[in-house]
Amino acid sequence: QVQLVESGGGLVQAGGSLRLSCAASGRTFSQYTMGWFRQAPGKEREFVATITSSDDTTHYADSVKGRFTISRDNAKKTVYLQMNSLKPEDTAVYYCAADDWPRISIAEQGYDYWGQGTQVTVSS
Repeated sequence: QVQLVESGGGLVQAGGSLRLSCAASGRTFSQYTMGWFRQAPGKEREFVATITSSDDTTHYADSVKGRFTISRDNAKKTVYLQMNSLKPEDTAVYYCAADDWPRISIAEQGYDYWGQGTQVTVSS
């Protein structure tokens, strides 16, 4: 069992940056593949980025590739999402999620635990 709490969201102008954090409880954080998803108003939740537990392999949605970076600090039980060159279309509630299999997973169904989300708003 793991509990996830996101932080770091807020309002930023287009072109700006934000760093989201997701703090996890529990003793086995290092064994979880971690992911970030987002949901914009009126849209379905979509995959953003993931980092595996086994070797820190990362994978990104095409829409954020080159602008966002996912990383993890197992000692702090935290996963981060550094977001640069933000665009208005990045506006969404951002969720972190944990998958207890050591794999690249871009589907919501692959994740077992979810945080409550943090709002990111990018103004034009």
